Amino acid sequence: MENEDFIKKIGIKHFIVILHLKRAKLDYAKSIHISTRLNIDEVKKILKELKEENIVEIYHGASVKRSKAKLKLSHEVRKHHTYYRLSRTGEHFFRILRNIRGYFRIKTGYERAFDVLNFFNYAECEHIGTVSKYLSMRREDVKSIVEALVSMNVLEECRAKIIKRKHRRAKPKKETRTHHKYYRLSKLGKILFRYLKNI
Repeated sequence: MENEDFIKKIGIKHFIVILHLKRAKLDYAKSIHISTRLNIDEVKKILKELKEENIVEIYHGASVKRSKAKLKLSHEVRKHHTYYRLSRTGEHFFRILRNIRGYFRIKTGYERAFDVLNFFNYAECEHIGTVSKYLSMRREDVKSIVEALVSMNVLEECRAKIIKRKHRRAKPKKETRTHHKYYRLSKLGKILFRYLKNI
């Protein structure tokens, strides 16, 4: 239960920063901002919050070697920034967070929330009826899950009046005139899936 309470507090942006630090080993705020495309002030705030939760810690070495900071290009650099890394507690929670289906179940309250999100990763723009059909789920459940994912900022509504075939992979037609609400991964959702490839 303690783990679930913690996961409820970890938003998608926090999760992305944790994923980034797991991949990079050591990094500083501006570099995290460039890699994740999150706002620099948000990154600083997230690092501060994660430090308060003992998920990340400040690295105190005088120099940074590429063997410790995986995304560094130089073999070794003098430390000019405040570098962060996952703490032992952070490493422990990362193992819990790796269960991505469990993370989305806890965040949304729906067992199949990640299945729905992953479908949009494959299909790009799609409406609830098609998702319901492909995943063999009740339309009402898909609608509730989509609303929860939109509130988490990982899905957004497609505003285009006409959707081309390349943007609707689940039901390929030359183009589709929109008669329903169509959804797709948001910028944040795309960043999340980019990082999920590496875990």
